Amino acid sequence: MAAAEAALLRQCPLLLPQNLEKTIYEGFISAQGRDFHVRILLPEDLQLKNARILCSWQLKTILDGYHQILNQRLQYSPDLVSFMMELKMILEVALKNKQELYAPPPPPHYYLCLVEEIETLGWDKLVYVDTSFSTIKLKAKDTSGREHLITLKLKTKYPTESPDCYVDLPLPFSVSWTPQSSLTDIHSQFLAALESLKAFWDVMDEIDQKTWILEPEKPTRSATMRRIAIVVKPLGIKLSKNIHMWDPENSLLQNLKNVLEIEFPVRAILEKSDFTMDCGICYAYRLDGAIPDQVCDNSQCGQPFHQTCLYEWLRGLMTSRQSFNIIFGECPYCSKPITLKMSGRKP
Repeated sequence: MAAAEAALLRQCPLLLPQNLEKTIYEGFISAQGRDFHVRILLPEDLQLKNARILCSWQLKTILDGYHQILNQRLQYSPDLVSFMMELKMILEVALKNKQELYAPPPPPHYYLCLVEEIETLGWDKLVYVDTSFSTIKLKAKDTSGREHLITLKLKTKYPTESPDCYVDLPLPFSVSWTPQSSLTDIHSQFLAALESLKAFWDVMDEIDQKTWILEPEKPTRSATMRRIAIVVKPLGIKLSKNIHMWDPENSLLQNLKNVLEIEFPVRAILEKSDFTMDCGICYAYRLDGAIPDQVCDNSQCGQPFHQTCLYEWLRGLMTSRQSFNIIFGECPYCSKPITLKMSGRKP
């Protein structure tokens, strides 16, 4: 208890208990250099979920619209210290939002400069601009004809302050900015970043167009991973024998064809169901974002399962046994031996 009181004193030095039972706390909570009066009434069992929060009209006005999240924090915070820390964070956010909401509009010169910059850049590059000219979306095409978007969050001190940039790229994108910079400078730097990624996107586009993508379902330009369907010949493949066939002059897809000695499926003639199988336990393909990645070793069965589903199934069998992180049991379909190596995280 002493440790909790010391932690509360560090977080809120102006909030003090008003009785020996410590069911009443009163004082001030500080945020952004301002102090706000608050009174907290706890029940006899000190459970926060049944507490009452009384505050000044200033604090009540600032927290208007945050009642639901405050009640939620009261329900789930383990102690008063945790709740007060979260209350301070909520108050910081609320104050910042209020300041932005009631901040005085920029001078007319601000809008005039932005309009001139857009005209210089070209109105055809503009995708969206809000009424306050604080959010601007621009488009750019790389030399392969791919269209990309960049979203700019401008600050009232633009161009003295650099805008925040949001892009769909696989690498971090930062703008080199000076008070003399403009939207054209941002657009040029964005184009340069796109060109530096041209070879990468050429490879990914070829894979997307000529193979069947299982994961992710809708790849974004920032996605660097693909899980593809591969049809293997009955005799299998010998990577060690064919690895010398890898030619840096060929595309990634062509090298995979040469090394694996396979032809990739063509999207136009094959269906996704040809390569995806639902879990044999829950009968679903996706479960909380996971796909069936555990397969029965019996060649006559080969039924896939979600790791979570198979874990729960094997754990419920009296005949299953576990050694370290491996569970041994029977396949739910063919009853042949099956093993599950559990990942670091609990299924």
